Amino acid sequence: MVWIKFLFCLVVIGLAGARLSRYGDVIAEKTGLGRNWVGLVLMATVTSLPELVTGVSAVTVVGAPNIAIGDVLGSCVFNLLILVVVDYLYREESVYTRASRGHILAAGFGVVLIGLTGLSLILAPLGADLAIGHVGAYTPLFILLYLLAMRTVYQYQRREMAEFVEESAARYEDVSLREAVIGYGMAAGFVVAAGTWLPFVGEDIAQQMGWQQSFVGTLFVAAATSAPEIAVTIAAVRIGALDMAIANLLGSNLFDILIVAIDDIFYLPGPILAHVSPVHAVSAFSAVIMTGIAVIGLFYRPGGKLLRTVGWISVFLLALYLINSWVLYRYGA
Repeated sequence: MVWIKFLFCLVVIGLAGARLSRYGDVIAEKTGLGRNWVGLVLMATVTSLPELVTGVSAVTVVGAPNIAIGDVLGSCVFNLLILVVVDYLYREESVYTRASRGHILAAGFGVVLIGLTGLSLILAPLGADLAIGHVGAYTPLFILLYLLAMRTVYQYQRREMAEFVEESAARYEDVSLREAVIGYGMAAGFVVAAGTWLPFVGEDIAQQMGWQQSFVGTLFVAAATSAPEIAVTIAAVRIGALDMAIANLLGSNLFDILIVAIDDIFYLPGPILAHVSPVHAVSAFSAVIMTGIAVIGLFYRPGGKLLRTVGWISVFLLALYLINSWVLYRYGA
């Protein structure tokens, strides 16, 4: 039954997340916000909503901070794994030959934020966990850096970059703004409900299978809460909107680290990174390395694919994901 519950959560989040993203796109069109900014901020925020709800419910209701942090950092790693799927689905050529180099800016902020998270996880057991009340000193820093990232990327796009997504006028003539807002709210409700239930399912899986919370949170819960990213990314690739897909994934990683700060605020026993297993630093630095590899691909633009499947950048991303999963399974707490 626990696996049926997990599958049910996965299906609900995936389907509702896809609808959520569609209605978010409608709202962007009707209000004139622009789809390039929506890809990096609105879509990324929307598709990361399950991680936010899962993290808050994990620390407030379940009392499982390892699942909360494992979900966030596991989602960062999983989002970068989705780049492998994008590369595979884009059959014409390597996805990195078509993607805008402007994504490097968002990826750079991702390296800084995720790297600081990994550093905090290492320093906490050494007694260097500075706190402001029950909140870690890193929390206000994460919030400020996230806001700086959004402002910097927005200014760069306005000044230097072309649109991430090809604009097509009136794609949603049959959907009114009112219908979009109502649909958006309903889809969000399903995501919130499934995301709230997910930590309980993760706890059951950990207990029944004898697995560690850090492994379950990073692999299974992260995969489920990343279902909206998968749905949005595949849909974007199918319509040829590669930059929207990549912007959504990199933007989701930025928002995921903001979720660490939010989880820390709700976790009353103390700084959350001081109350979880240091093994989560493995996921953090795996995400940093994977982001670095993606930056190399975006800058160097390697052509060709191995056996007409994926490029060598994707091979390295997949290998790092598998290594990260094995380490957490072997040494997780």
